[in-house]
Amino acid sequence: MGSSPSDAFDLPGYFGRIGYHGSTQPDSDTLRAIVAAHGRSIPFENLDPLLGMPVADLGAAALTDKLITRRRGGYCYEHNGLLGYALDELGYGVERLAGRVVWMKEPDAPLPALTHNVLAVTVPGEAGRYLVDVGFGGQTLSSPIRLQAGAVQQTRHEPYRLIELPTRHEPEYELAAQVRGQWQPLYRFTTVPQPRIDLEVGSWYVSTHPGGVFVVGLSAALVTDDARINLRGRNLAIHRGGETERIRFDTAAQVLDALTERFGVNLSDLDGVDVEARVAQVLDS
Repeated sequence: MGSSPSDAFDLPGYFGRIGYHGSTQPDSDTLRAIVAAHGRSIPFENLDPLLGMPVADLGAAALTDKLITRRRGGYCYEHNGLLGYALDELGYGVERLAGRVVWMKEPDAPLPALTHNVLAVTVPGEAGRYLVDVGFGGQTLSSPIRLQAGAVQQTRHEPYRLIELPTRHEPEYELAAQVRGQWQPLYRFTTVPQPRIDLEVGSWYVSTHPGGVFVVGLSAALVTDDARINLRGRNLAIHRGGETERIRFDTAAQVLDALTERFGVNLSDLDGVDVEARVAQVLDS
């Protein structure tokens, strides 16, 4: 899924979008700094699926146009797709993986589909790989972690850990986060690289399935240096230092103001679409 001459990636434009002015040496420090800059600058948001616009093109040009030029956000396929192109350009080894979301699901719930996308990143000259994910919304990894099971790994926010699951086939891992003292499983994935066409099928599915969470409800998230800011419908939560501030908006107009002012979503990109009317329908989603 690397860039080709006909699908070139605008690295300076990406750095401008995330406000990154640091080293471009492909080492672990640069990786951590870019992940942090990306998380605080490009919001997670699902307005396109909510408004009936499928997300099926994960090429560099399409992601650059939406997330950089038009200053929109996106979900996992878009965030990690964009970051993956940037890391490719910088000289990291990047493999695109697929995962099954298990967060807030019962242990005996039916097997979820492969509808999450993460990155396995190799740093030149360094053994092992990192799990990188800037697209899991409210509980996304705020720092890269080692792609190895067992050890508790601290990020800029919560501790995380990877658990290797018993399987007769490819090794499968489960990522968990420690939230308010409890370990919460987030998603499962294998290290089998995924071709772009399969990721695009997954993205099309989650952006069009009639009962999908991105089609029937509004979500937005941003990870600052000291907080997580999450929106679901009319409900805004700001998690900082173990404390949570909650705000309940009365109207869709107030939600749109929050999307613009708190998350930096460029709603003018959606001129001609009655965003307010659609948001009003999902305030309590």
